Amino acid sequence: MSVRAPERESLMASAAPAQPAVTIAGLTKEFSTRRGTVAALGGVSLQVATGEVLGLVGPSGCGKSTLLEIVAGLQEPSAGQVAVEGRPASADRLAACVLMPQRDLLLPWRSALDNAGLALELGGVGRRGARRRAAALFERFGLGEFAAARPDELSGGMRQRVAFARTLLAARPVLLLDEPFASLDAITRAELQEWTGEALAAEPRAVLLVTHDIEEALYLGDRVLVLSPRPGRVRMELPGARGAAGPRSETVTSAEFSRLRARALEALA
Repeated sequence: MSVRAPERESLMASAAPAQPAVTIAGLTKEFSTRRGTVAALGGVSLQVATGEVLGLVGPSGCGKSTLLEIVAGLQEPSAGQVAVEGRPASADRLAACVLMPQRDLLLPWRSALDNAGLALELGGVGRRGARRRAAALFERFGLGEFAAARPDELSGGMRQRVAFARTLLAARPVLLLDEPFASLDAITRAELQEWTGEALAAEPRAVLLVTHDIEEALYLGDRVLVLSPRPGRVRMELPGARGAAGPRSETVTSAEFSRLRARALEALA
């Protein structure tokens, strides 16, 4: 069966630097089960530039989270190539990536500040040094007054902010975000999307964002790839609205944004 080349739109797209942070070429992933072989990904190719946010949307079970785990070095592809900063070895990929899962996974006995600094401590930084570096980020991101709070004293949105600060403090060049706002209500989710856009502008990284929310992918992404049902393939590429002037409410209700959202929905139909 022939596979169509993914459709692309050039509106609002910007040229990517020559050296990508993440390169994937012809990536296939299959799993062996009692019922036979299951193909999760079927020949995915993409690149993510340093400082770029690439959104990935697609139906459930199309291999989005599996793709993140492969990039992170937690799994290996069945076929194809994957490299992070030009290095294909799984240990090198793992060292260059940090994965933020759907759940915040904050430790209940630690303060918000100490939860954020945990990655630094695991990397050999002392508790005092980790707190100092986390505190600087907390002040920049409007979290300073919650530094001493325990996770059960924080709202869902605030917990996700702390988890995101922890992700940034890991100081890896590639961020892999796996539905980070899936558990939040719609109002909090919209607020966190705007906050995350500002945070990524202040702390740029190469970002792969997996989400079921087309609006979220378009708002936060420089580009968005729409994946097909399993086995996941790139069906369409769209420009994102990252960096658009004005508040989120104006961006997501604009005619151009609505047109792009309709195109993505069409590709998913």
